[in-house]
Amino acid sequence: MKLKLDKTNYTIAKFQPDFPVPTWFQTDKATFKSITYTDEECSIIMPTEHLDATEAQSIESDWFLLKIEGILDFSLTGILHKIATPLAEKEISIFAVSTYNTDYILMKQANLELAVTTLTTAGHQITT
Repeated sequence: MKLKLDKTNYTIAKFQPDFPVPTWFQTDKATFKSITYTDEECSIIMPTEHLDATEAQSIESDWFLLKIEGILDFSLTGILHKIATPLAEKEISIFAVSTYNTDYILMKQANLELAVTTLTTAGHQITT
């Protein structure tokens, strides 16, 4: 599987469920950013340097990103499994985000080298 590595430092932040989509999120031109609403929370993921976490209930910083290259058909199965399993065997925690086209996997910056080595050994191709 082809993966694209983004070494940008990302933060995952939790806000109140009624937190309005902030202007700083709307105007940011980051390669990857995500906002998700549930009845329990609003989660925002974006580059740390662009996130205004002053109203956040909780934040987790120091994540990097892997993007699965290409558009994934909804009928495909086991895509995340093929990536998550070798990482889990090395005790590397992931935070996965799926979009209509593909999947993104965030991991802690401290695990960057081990994650790249693990995934490459498992047969995945990683580009920057």
